[in-house]
Amino acid sequence: MLMHSALLALSATLAAAVQPLEVKDEHFINPTTGNRFQIVGVAYQPGGSAGYDKEAGIDPLSDPDICLRDAALLQIMGVNTIRVYNVNPDVNHDKCASIFNAAGMYMVLDVNSPLVGDSLTSWNPWESYYAAYLNRTFAVVEAFKNYPNTLAFFSGNEVLNNEDTGATVPPYMRAVTRDVKNYIKNHSSRPIPVGYSAADVREILADTYHYFQCTLKGDDDNMSRGDIFALNSYSWCADSSFEKASYDDLVKIFTGTSAPVFFSEYGCNTPSPRIFTEVGTIYGPKMNTVFSGGVVYEYTQEENNYGLVEMKKDGSATLMKDFLSLTNQYSKLNFTELQGQKPASTSTTKPPACDSKLITSTGFSSNFTLPVLPPGAKEIIDGGVKPAPVGKLVEIKDWKVKFPVKNPDGSTITNLAVKPLADDTINSPGTNTESNTQEGTDTGTGTGTSSSPSPSVSKDAAVRPGAVVLPAVAMGAFAVVAGFAI
Repeated sequence: MLMHSALLALSATLAAAVQPLEVKDEHFINPTTGNRFQIVGVAYQPGGSAGYDKEAGIDPLSDPDICLRDAALLQIMGVNTIRVYNVNPDVNHDKCASIFNAAGMYMVLDVNSPLVGDSLTSWNPWESYYAAYLNRTFAVVEAFKNYPNTLAFFSGNEVLNNEDTGATVPPYMRAVTRDVKNYIKNHSSRPIPVGYSAADVREILADTYHYFQCTLKGDDDNMSRGDIFALNSYSWCADSSFEKASYDDLVKIFTGTSAPVFFSEYGCNTPSPRIFTEVGTIYGPKMNTVFSGGVVYEYTQEENNYGLVEMKKDGSATLMKDFLSLTNQYSKLNFTELQGQKPASTSTTKPPACDSKLITSTGFSSNFTLPVLPPGAKEIIDGGVKPAPVGKLVEIKDWKVKFPVKNPDGSTITNLAVKPLADDTINSPGTNTESNTQEGTDTGTGTGTSSSPSPSVSKDAAVRPGAVVLPAVAMGAFAVVAGFAI
């Protein structure tokens, strides 16, 4: 896969740190190196649901000063991917997309929003599947398809959350995936993966995966089959283990996958502050041959207490202990080795044909007859969204963060700025080590307590929006890493 010719023609003054990735069998692949790509991600939805205001023209990628602040912090952490839940296709995202691109970070974007008519519903899904809804999802594709750091789209998030929804939603959810993929095929200069972000409901998880990943007879080019499959899981709490957290069961479910599988959310917040000991396992040999990394929930502190950074209305921010803990865990990873793995030259894994025998849960749909396009939708898929939002990389002249940012101990971080990376460079820990911190006190990171979590632990859905070792100088019980007290 080559970068769009228009992107190649950009002025040399524009930062172009990453290039589009390919999906090959069960892996994300860097087409230049041929290496596998592991997602080291954070869910990015500043302000929660309130951070998306359609009438006010506000979404998480609409304010370049905020994006610059957060990209600088995420760059130091070592993040290479952000997941953004709610975006407004009518808002210009050029500067924010360019900032995250220059910082070496990809974007995974949900095409839905929490507003009525902007998503497929879990109840009576046929009532929410109509042309105006699809037009909105296609507009999100139009707005982001030209950015080289657009990694993938989610056609749905936890729309299936119990056996009852498993009885009616699957054909419609698979149809939305089909429709978005067909739109991309017709209107994008490059393939962009589309898939589903599932809830970790073990009673229906395997069936959900099989339903969305099997090949359907008569489905041209398997357009309804998900290119990727992702999972929101909170079963690893505190200092757990591969077995206690039932990660071993997840590996069993997804071993032999024919599409990239990754955590679209993880990071149990009991106890608090979090210590993120699952990071070493997710990227370790027990899992990294099956999973392609994961996305920690979430960047900003909201009512549900999953945040890494606490934001103020004036744009200032304070790092939480969770931020430091996660940064510390990332710093233990050998990113050169992690991102340097070569996939097998040929994959023997092939998706099964869709068949009712794949479904084992009582009541889960075994109907693989998908709904036909609603009236008016084919015209949009063929002719495109009108007017079509257009995104492009733009020049960023000033990379310095404009807002004050503090450590948990109250010390102020100075010289905070995004470090634009060279072409074809993906962010990793140690990339940006130029920030400094004023003298502060040891904050510690918290140790938490061990627990035996349920394999289906989930956060409150009502408040949600839809080793390269870092330079460190030992200072007693902690160290200053890239300007942060760890």
